[in-house]
Amino acid sequence: MILVVDHSPDWARNFEQESDRIGLALGDLVLRIHHIGSTSVSSTKAKPVIDMLLEVASLQSLDERSYSMAALGYEVKGEFGIPGRRYFRLDDETGRRTHQVHAFEAETQQVIRHIAFRDYMRAHPDIAVEYGELKARLAKENPNDMQAYVNGKDAFVKKHERCAVLWMKSNHRQQSA
Repeated sequence: MILVVDHSPDWARNFEQESDRIGLALGDLVLRIHHIGSTSVSSTKAKPVIDMLLEVASLQSLDERSYSMAALGYEVKGEFGIPGRRYFRLDDETGRRTHQVHAFEAETQQVIRHIAFRDYMRAHPDIAVEYGELKARLAKENPNDMQAYVNGKDAFVKKHERCAVLWMKSNHRQQSA
């Protein structure tokens, strides 16, 4: 069942705790770990799954050390449908997903896109609220159909990802001027 809930302040702490575990397990492979996705935006509703973006210098090196993620309880999924990504997911003892790690080489377009969308949503709480309401409605309409839920968000996400990347580039130009 698809569950979308109000923001929880526990999510930031959960991210920090898991970020520390991953950092210790992977050591110098980790360049940066970011809290992304809706659980990182306080003004939106979200599925209670912590999305993490792991920046590494080399996916090949990460592949060689994927056993470290498996030792933490993560399922190692490889690219899992997105070229240039390594995907790991963690479920609790009941089988409920708790964390997802999306790993990319540092500063790629995928990294920029995810960070821009997160920061844009944080800076535009009215849009974040709208997004949360859309997700709640889609979850209610499609409680057992993840594909319908994802498809229902697609146009909103693509539109605001484009806005977010332009917004981020504009902010960087202003800061460097």
